[in-house]
Amino acid sequence: MAFSLFDTAAPEGPFSVLTVCTGNVCRSPLAAQLLQKALRGTPSSVGSAGIQALVGEPMTEQNQRIAVDLGVTSAEHHRARQLTPAMLRDADLVLALSREHRRAAVEMLPRAARKTFTLREFGRLAAALDPDELDQTSPAAVAESSGPDLAQRMRYAVEAIARIRGTIPPPMALEDDDVIDPFQQSDAVYERSAEQIVPALNATSLLLRGAAIGRG
Repeated sequence: MAFSLFDTAAPEGPFSVLTVCTGNVCRSPLAAQLLQKALRGTPSSVGSAGIQALVGEPMTEQNQRIAVDLGVTSAEHHRARQLTPAMLRDADLVLALSREHRRAAVEMLPRAARKTFTLREFGRLAAALDPDELDQTSPAAVAESSGPDLAQRMRYAVEAIARIRGTIPPPMALEDDDVIDPFQQSDAVYERSAEQIVPALNATSLLLRGAAIGRG
């Protein structure tokens, strides 16, 4: 029997993604807003939180500008939230912006380990995933005559990634699975941080959209 990330019956409702960084004012809100935009049209929701959140603070002006440049229309509405075990429990996929954040999330809720990755790690694995592996992971239940549960297909895509973690060689430099922290840094560092986020999000959204609505 194939393993499942889920403790009991398959969850219902939209596929839920949580991005996590430190203060929840730079990396994780930018990643969340870009991913929400990329997944538009799928049954999904994307939120963010911080392990040491600057609760109630908006996203930094630099990342608001970057978000707008990348097509986000609601960047100014973000307010930082503190990460809680309930957020981790309710998420179908947790995308940490660094290995430190991934470790903090798993320490907070150990049973979230299988669905918790760094963003760049998940993107790297998504790009390496054999489409046949995704097809084999999804049980026949998603193709019943009543129609597929699209959110459930996205959850099975996370299972497929969890299956291959450990079989794909890590990057030569482990820090290549991290997104650099631009907080209180120059505009150039903000741009570099965004340049690390975007390719990983592209690979992630391609996988999740493909799972939900087909790979074309």
